[in-house]
Amino acid sequence: MNNKERKNHQYKAHSAEILDLKDLSYDTRYFKVKFVDPNIQEKLGEYKPGQFAIFSIPGVGEAPFSISSTPTRQSFLEFGIRKVGSITEALYKLKIGDKFDIRGPYGNGFEMDKMKDHDLIIVSGGLGAVPLRSLLLYACDKREDFKNVYFLNGARTPEDMLFREDFMAMHQREMLETHLTVDEDPKGDWPYHIGVVTKLFEKIADRVNNKNTYAIMCGPPIMYKFVIKELLKLKIPKEKIFMTLERRMKCGQGHCGHCAIGGVYTCLDGPVFTYWDIERLKELI
Repeated sequence: MNNKERKNHQYKAHSAEILDLKDLSYDTRYFKVKFVDPNIQEKLGEYKPGQFAIFSIPGVGEAPFSISSTPTRQSFLEFGIRKVGSITEALYKLKIGDKFDIRGPYGNGFEMDKMKDHDLIIVSGGLGAVPLRSLLLYACDKREDFKNVYFLNGARTPEDMLFREDFMAMHQREMLETHLTVDEDPKGDWPYHIGVVTKLFEKIADRVNNKNTYAIMCGPPIMYKFVIKELLKLKIPKEKIFMTLERRMKCGQGHCGHCAIGGVYTCLDGPVFTYWDIERLKELI
């Protein structure tokens, strides 16, 4: 499919069916979906990690959600959706086999070709695990394209860690170097690190090749400042530090203006930005 055809499909709403549902935490649910038309599934399965789609619920409205699956597995799409408003309330009422409309993919996403033959440091916190899971699975499926891959993930408690079983399995398989942490362990049975996510840098700092590394992060706004500080200590070039700011998006199409900062629209110009972008427009985070 050429770029013009892909763009035309991007702006059309297509019916999608729910294949699977499960709760990732008390307020976040996993959705596995596929387009009803297999031709649409094939054509729109060529997205980039970091892109998002727009869900449309008739009579309720539309909202953007980050894609959590990887384009290396094109027969379905996955999302992790937090219950925060009327649209997500409607989504949470749907069951396996129900249908709704999806448009996309939108956003710039990560340029994975540029990251080939580099080390990757992937840092996520809380809901930031949702969009970065796409990049993480991509790196796993194309493991030969990358050198060292370090994944640092934090959550408030073990029960709050999204995709916890997936990440623990990655830790056991040693396909990449996975470090998991929680701020607190109320039950006292967490087998890994306890503390803020930035403490995990101590586990990799002496092995990071700053001239051949891309760093990617997503998490709560408070996290960015401290993670960036650690990355700058490692002398990662600013143009190789990326973050996805999907939390800022509202309509996802640049119409409402809620994500606009100094002429930059998160949903149109992002949601992926470099640290250079952030220095120029600090209000982005």
